Amino acid sequence: MSQRLTATGERSGLQRHIATTVNASSCARIENADGVSGTRIGDSNLRRIASTKWGEFFDTQGAMKTSIPTVLITFTLVCFALAQNAQAVSPAPDGGYSGNNTAEGQDALLSLTTGVNNTAVGWFSLKSNRRGQLNTAVGAGTLFSSVAASRNTAVGGAALFSDTGGEGNTAVGALALFHNTTGAFNTAIGDNTLVNNTVGGGNTALGDSALVNNETGNVNIAIGDLALHSNFTGGGNTAVGNAALSDNQSGNVNIALGYEAGTRTTGDNNIVIGNRGMQGESNTIRIGGDVDYGPQTAAFIAGISGTAVVGDAVVVDANGQLGTIASSARFKENIQPLDKTSEAILALKPVSFQYRSDSKGTPQFGLIAEEVAKVNPDLVVRNRNGEIYSVRYDQVNAMLLNEFLKEHRKVEKLEATVEGLAATVKEQAAQISKVCAQLEASKSRPRVVNNP
Repeated sequence: MSQRLTATGERSGLQRHIATTVNASSCARIENADGVSGTRIGDSNLRRIASTKWGEFFDTQGAMKTSIPTVLITFTLVCFALAQNAQAVSPAPDGGYSGNNTAEGQDALLSLTTGVNNTAVGWFSLKSNRRGQLNTAVGAGTLFSSVAASRNTAVGGAALFSDTGGEGNTAVGALALFHNTTGAFNTAIGDNTLVNNTVGGGNTALGDSALVNNETGNVNIAIGDLALHSNFTGGGNTAVGNAALSDNQSGNVNIALGYEAGTRTTGDNNIVIGNRGMQGESNTIRIGGDVDYGPQTAAFIAGISGTAVVGDAVVVDANGQLGTIASSARFKENIQPLDKTSEAILALKPVSFQYRSDSKGTPQFGLIAEEVAKVNPDLVVRNRNGEIYSVRYDQVNAMLLNEFLKEHRKVEKLEATVEGLAATVKEQAAQISKVCAQLEASKSRPRVVNNP
């Protein structure tokens, strides 16, 4: 079978690779008498060339460790192509050109000069490519503007249409990476994915219109329809789920997971799971609560029970925010002594009870929030619906301490009074003892009676 080459006045790239690799003594001479390639190599000669010279090549490459030179890749492709053509169907497929290039479709690879190992299938695919290598363009207008860029893959109408210097991009889907010019190492899979990206690099978009408005943002990951839809310049974001982080424009290093997760998030360094987030918020973690399927009513986290730690107790406010109680004066204002305010706890009525959800019926001791609210409404916590939910036991403890201190001061005064009384009693006892002694002395003396 014959190997068809481009009509040129000199040897084709394919002929040059064979002529420089295989010497005339070991294979059939390649003829090019009429300027049009008409090379025919017998099966036996072809096999001999491949086996003999392949071993010779590796014998001369002893110093090669981890990299494979371009000539090796080219030689491998040449031998493979010749071997295939040696047993190809008849008539042979058209579209094969010098430098291991393949072109099918109107003006495909029209401007090619020195580029090698390119495949262009479709109207105007790789039309402007001159020096680029290892590009694959399948679909009308794919990689249309590329001149020298290499290692791009475009599959779908007008995918990577505007690329001029970006390399290592993969675009699969109509208009994927359409406006990309010099952005590199992007992966866009899906209709309109990364369509407006120009110079942004290292982005991954999977899903219809994912990262559709991104222009200069780098290293974003968007998986799901409309994920990171509005992102323009933000970088380092990860959005997984339909419309995840869809309103983010310039926020950086955000993570959103779930259906419409982080749709309101526009700040930086947020982690949002199953929650829409808040506009302008940064450095915040939100898990669950308000994405159509919430709010959740129970939470189970492994690795907490049975683990002893030393630190601050975690509390939850009415909005579901986790935190610790700050006691430093720098966090406080309007500081006043409790005085008689704490006396309200004297009206509280502790009870024993069992939780209805506790199948074991474990005895509990505490207060009834509704009863506490009647004594002091500031001692209860209400839920987001305004319903009485819990008792602020930490505040009750502060009031108990105040009442204890008040009683302690009373006891101290009583003790001082008792000590004073004891001293007085002791002094009086001494005086009484002295008087008693005097009386006894007076009884023992003889009395003289004057008898006229």
